[in-house]
Amino acid sequence: MHLTGKVGDQKARAEEARRLLAGVQSWEAAWTGLGEELRTMALLEIGDAETWTGQLDQAEPHLQQAITLARRIERPYLEFMGLTYRAEIELNRRFPQAEELSKHAIDLAERHGWTDDLFMGFASMTLGSALTWQGRLDEAESWVRRAELTFRAEANPASAMGGHFIRGQLELARGRFADALAAFRAAERLAGPHPLARPLRAWLVYALAGLGETEQAEDVLAGLGDPGRGRGEMRAAEAVLRLAQEDARAATVALEPFLAGAVRVSWRAWLAEAFLLEAIARDALGDPGAAGQALERALGLAGQDGTLMWFLLHPAPGLLERQAAQGTAHAALTARILDLLAGNSAGPHRAKRAGPRPLLEPLSKSELRVLRYLPTHLSAAEIARELSVSASTVKTHMRNLYPKLDAHRRAEAIEHARALGLLAPSARPR
Repeated sequence: MHLTGKVGDQKARAEEARRLLAGVQSWEAAWTGLGEELRTMALLEIGDAETWTGQLDQAEPHLQQAITLARRIERPYLEFMGLTYRAEIELNRRFPQAEELSKHAIDLAERHGWTDDLFMGFASMTLGSALTWQGRLDEAESWVRRAELTFRAEANPASAMGGHFIRGQLELARGRFADALAAFRAAERLAGPHPLARPLRAWLVYALAGLGETEQAEDVLAGLGDPGRGRGEMRAAEAVLRLAQEDARAATVALEPFLAGAVRVSWRAWLAEAFLLEAIARDALGDPGAAGQALERALGLAGQDGTLMWFLLHPAPGLLERQAAQGTAHAALTARILDLLAGNSAGPHRAKRAGPRPLLEPLSKSELRVLRYLPTHLSAAEIARELSVSASTVKTHMRNLYPKLDAHRRAEAIEHARALGLLAPSARPR
């Protein structure tokens, strides 16, 4: 998730900075002021390079030392850099802390008139990302936009790539799949050896699946090869694609080694998503017990670091409401997520639903025929055989009837259709 450092050999960069630090320590007796400033810069360089190479536990103390030293020698710009780098570490761990540190960095920059500085763009991007992941999308927009303007002015490709990456996530959380895909494609063109290039493939799958472009999403997965496709984030991406294809069983197969801890993952927050996808898939397969257990794990993990955006990317309000009714150890978090899904991020309590919205427009006869098969848990291909039509025709009808029913997933569509009287409580296809 780290966004802003220089592209290149980060281990070599850290070693070079350590040599500089050793040299600075030997000069200090003669050049006290200069030595402390150079030491601060070396610590910043070491910490940033360690962040890029995933050594967060080593990076954090180095950056904290740099911040403390910069304050002592009254070098506010170096403190500003250190706060920005520290905030970026927290994008990998705790989003509320990333938000707090970014705001400290931005306050310092504004006091000193550094509002057009490249590091102001980094701090703005980190704050925009932290807010996005906490589900505060309207707040995030202004900071993401500010970062984009800074990076365009600086013509910094690696930084601009990070800006496109965060823009894509923000648009995906809003359900604007075409805008998200455009942002991720722009990031892809600038990626090169950037550390975000690998997880970017997963985000491309999400956007393509959301648009119904499942064949293109398959091509993205196929282009990775077995090692890349086996990583945790790509298994989650495959599960997203299988759910978009109405194949919940295949989604659970994709997730199984991830949930068992048998595959690598570049960012621990992917695990919360994996359990959420498992819950959605198990619910679609008619296993509410397993769905509830997986959802409880997802909620617990998401609550640790504030990764609420997964619940916007993969909305399952019906599943969350049932979990709340049955009892959950995460009642406040569940209510907060339901607030976000209802579009009421400011309110502490979500207004109780009076029931599903009426149909925005009537279902066609063909859509009704497909609807009657949804409770059977047959796949799109199996429904197509029953109806003597093509699988693509069935998928088209599904894509059309979901928004008419104010639903995002098959289970929601069934629930809303029953509430509207379009399906009997124990509906069977005719």
